Amino acid sequence: MNNIHFYIYTVIVSLLISSCGGDIDLASKLWSELDLEAAPNTLASKEKSAGWQLLFDGKTSVGWHGYNMSGIPDVWRVEDGCIAVHGEGGGEEQDIITDGVYQNFAISIEYKLSPGSNSGIIYQVKEDIKYNYPYETGPEFQLLDDSNRPPERRLPGLQSHGANYGMYAPSSQPYHPAGEWNRLMIVVKDNHVVHIINGVEIVRYEKYSDEWKTLRDSGKWADFPDYGKFDEGHISLQNHGSKLWFRNIKIKQL
Repeated sequence: MNNIHFYIYTVIVSLLISSCGGDIDLASKLWSELDLEAAPNTLASKEKSAGWQLLFDGKTSVGWHGYNMSGIPDVWRVEDGCIAVHGEGGGEEQDIITDGVYQNFAISIEYKLSPGSNSGIIYQVKEDIKYNYPYETGPEFQLLDDSNRPPERRLPGLQSHGANYGMYAPSSQPYHPAGEWNRLMIVVKDNHVVHIINGVEIVRYEKYSDEWKTLRDSGKWADFPDYGKFDEGHISLQNHGSKLWFRNIKIKQL
């Protein structure tokens, strides 16, 4: 192989790696940037250097507000270094969202479930009074303690813990049980999305692919015409009538 042919070969291989495997490398790299031993609600030096920012200071709800609201619903409280949803006194309209909007990003969150709890992280959310809930526009990373729910209320597959709710089931379930902390990461880069729990990739999909369009148009989201329509949006913590705790909420814009 002469020098010209070798150069062409190298360029082609590089392009193939970039287009086919780059997002895999990106998700792994982003997880490795986190300091898993850092004190709650702080940024370690290596996280700061990598461009991570805190979305929750552990003391106040600054940076968050209720969906289509100016303040924080009473069902949400800052306690013991967590932002916790208590699940009583209101319906799902009491989700909270980030003040900021994000397009390409990675978000890392530690969360703890109560027995039988149900919630989610919703992203690419459009805030508008014509919508009642964030899930009408944004995909959801499902959070669910199915093991402590009665058999008739269990949610398998597309609704299980870690799923892209109603669209993609998780490939595995590497989460700790209710009462223990888990760490999730969502990576959104262009149309590529990855869900990770405790360092294990469990969901990967490509938004707007033929498969994605078929799933969106044939399932639950067929009744929500603006689901998945927006590529930039808020990030939401969901109130679904359960108690959950969230901390170490960190984001990196890509």
